[in-house]
Amino acid sequence: QVQLVESGGGLVQAGGSLRLSCTASGRTESIFVTGWFRQSPGKEREFVGGIPRSNGRAWYVGSAKGRFTISRDNAKNAVYLEMNNLEPEDTAFYYCAVEKDGAWTETGMGFDYWGQGTQVTVSS
Repeated sequence: QVQLVESGGGLVQAGGSLRLSCTASGRTESIFVTGWFRQSPGKEREFVGGIPRSNGRAWYVGSAKGRFTISRDNAKNAVYLEMNNLEPEDTAFYYCAVEKDGAWTETGMGFDYWGQGTQVTVSS
C-alpha cells in the first residue's frame, strides 16, 4: 500500500506561481512512476505530467509544457509540481497518483494509488 497526500493548492492571480507537493508513505519503494492529474467541473480528468522514480526525467503534456516543472526527492518521498505563469484555465482540482507495475496510461488507467487532491484556483 502507498498513501498519498497533496498540499500547496490555493488561490493565485494569473501570472503567478504555485508549488504543489505529493508526499507518499507506506511502501514507497514500490513506486514506478508518479503522475499529476487535474480535473475541473464538467471536464474529463487530464494528465499533466509524470516522473519516474528511477531517473527523475519528467515529461509533460499540452499546456503544461514550458510552464510546469515536476521534480522528486526520493529521500523525502515527495514529488513536486511547480506551476509558473498560471492562467485561469489552469483552475482545477489537482491529484497525484502512483503506479507500481509499469503498466499505465496517461488517462490514469493502471495507476494504483491516488491522493485526495488539492484545489488550485487562478483568478484573472
